[in-house]
Amino acid sequence: MPVRKSAFVRPLLAITMVAASTLYAIAQKAPTPSRVRGTIERVDGDLLAVKSRSGEDFKLHMTGDTKIAGITKISLADVKVGSFIGTTTVPGPDGSQKAIEVHVFPESMRGTGEGSRPWDLRPKSTMTNATVSESVVGNDGHTLLVKYKGGEKKVVVPDQTPVVTYVPGDRNDVKPGAKLIAFVKQLPDGSFDANRIAVGRDGLTPPM
Repeated sequence: MPVRKSAFVRPLLAITMVAASTLYAIAQKAPTPSRVRGTIERVDGDLLAVKSRSGEDFKLHMTGDTKIAGITKISLADVKVGSFIGTTTVPGPDGSQKAIEVHVFPESMRGTGEGSRPWDLRPKSTMTNATVSESVVGNDGHTLLVKYKGGEKKVVVPDQTPVVTYVPGDRNDVKPGAKLIAFVKQLPDGSFDANRIAVGRDGLTPPM
């Protein structure tokens, strides 16, 4: 007895439509953040309620292993040849890399995250952690040549660029009203473990 082609086509079409719908839903789902930037609204023991810069609410858990640092403002003149820095850059109209923030690591943090990678501060932004090998002062700010394992980058740092450094911190820095950037891992209940927290001192917003 011949089997009608439609007997196979209809189930296959239904499966295809379900799969397509599932893939579309996955594509539309917001990516899980690995960094949270915002303001601490409440502190309840080890749990932080944070309002992100975009208005989202996050619950962050501090653990016994959570590292806490303070962020303070310094001068661009404090960025010396030999300094190990991190800098977020965006492409300029002429193809140069323009810094939108610079943070200087203390000697104890030298080598942290060395290299260059995409960053989520702004569209097309990149984070580069590297050692300053040259510093040239020009009419429109500084130009830094930074070198890291496997590469180097020339970075233009306008005079108004925020420049900060890390200082030792503790849980006394983690208080309502403080601005932070937290490096996080999502838990099954939708909350997050905070592996590292950097808190701005004296109302400072961590620029990275």
